[in-house]
Amino acid sequence: MRALVGCCTWSLAPAITVAALPVRTALGELRHRGTSREQWAFAAHRRAAAAGATTAAATILLGWHQAGPAAVAWALLIGALTAHLVHRDEDRP
Repeated sequence: MRALVGCCTWSLAPAITVAALPVRTALGELRHRGTSREQWAFAAHRRAAAAGATTAAATILLGWHQAGPAAVAWALLIGALTAHLVHRDEDRP
């Protein structure tokens, strides 16, 4: 049971962050129409999605030994942020 409690505390921080992203998107959409489409455009971009998936897979492979199932939650967060950054950098000259 103790291992389960440790697992849940490790996965709490990325779960809260991932849950906050749609809330942030919704608040931005209420202020300015069309901002959610801009914020989540990285999900349809192939290069950004590939970079995010690769980073997420590497995080799971390298982090599973230490964090266990919590590595999946961290991998989703890290993969999404990586894809967002890759997509954002391609728009710049």
